[in-house]
Amino acid sequence: MSATRAVVTGGLGFIGSHLVDSLREDGHEVVILDNGVTGQHRPELDAPTDQLKMIDHNVQNPFPSIEDVDVIYHFASRASPASFDNHPVSIALTNSIGTKHALDFAVKHDATMVLASSSGVYGDPEVSPQPETYTGNVDLHNTRAPYDESKRFAEVLAEAYLRKYDLDVRIIRPFNVYGPRMRPDDGRVIPNFLMQALSGEPLTVYGDGTQTRCFCYVSDLIGGIRKLDALPTDEGCGLVVNLGSEDVISIRELAERVLSVVDTSSEISYEQQPDGDPTSRRPDLQRTKSVLNWEASTNLNTGLRRTAEWYRKYAPVQSTTDD
Repeated sequence: MSATRAVVTGGLGFIGSHLVDSLREDGHEVVILDNGVTGQHRPELDAPTDQLKMIDHNVQNPFPSIEDVDVIYHFASRASPASFDNHPVSIALTNSIGTKHALDFAVKHDATMVLASSSGVYGDPEVSPQPETYTGNVDLHNTRAPYDESKRFAEVLAEAYLRKYDLDVRIIRPFNVYGPRMRPDDGRVIPNFLMQALSGEPLTVYGDGTQTRCFCYVSDLIGGIRKLDALPTDEGCGLVVNLGSEDVISIRELAERVLSVVDTSSEISYEQQPDGDPTSRRPDLQRTKSVLNWEASTNLNTGLRRTAEWYRKYAPVQSTTDD
């Protein structure tokens, strides 16, 4: 992709902030739309430049006026399990009305739209691995439903805009992404385990720990997104791709892996499994490999160490160990 002006919704968030960095490194101008409810402050935004600007904005409202936009990356959404109980309405509206506003803005500018969907669209899958053609097994009434169903609706709406307005829409479905800048109180399993290990507390495994996941380091994900946005329109328009790792690990094994890479006195404890927690998540990456020539490459141990080091530096805890 030649140098462009990109709008990134949720650009202060975990994935969005890494995407912003990648775009800037490649010489693109970036405008961040974020209301800061889950994102983290970036010091460089205190002095905006021609290449990077920040607009305080809630995507549940129509987008502000921005000139000459070439591509929109719609990544605004609460994704933490801790938010599912406390912010279900906001999550549902951000992924539905917020997506409509992003799509309207894309139509206005004749811009490419890259939509961050989720592996949550597959629900608690009955097939493994999950190909993009799998329509899912989603419970409409559990605590995850406002997130999972609104992500499904966002995809439906995006494809409706493609058909009605011939809009260049591209959709990613990330699988269990982790890494630096993930909030320590996010509620997902890797920040939970790492923060517990760093403080010497027991690592909390929900259920019996046999649930399986495939964890993707954030820089790998960003590489996949950038390969998708680089495709010419005739190859990228309408494309839906899974982005994740194929390496399967159980939650119990993940806890043991964290204990092996963090110097800690922590042990493992077990609690009741939360409502709606899927038993497995594993992406089918045949389409992704074929079309994008992409696959995740960061070893889990390496990613865990890098993430733990980031938490040590930016989210210090009172450790009961000597590390």
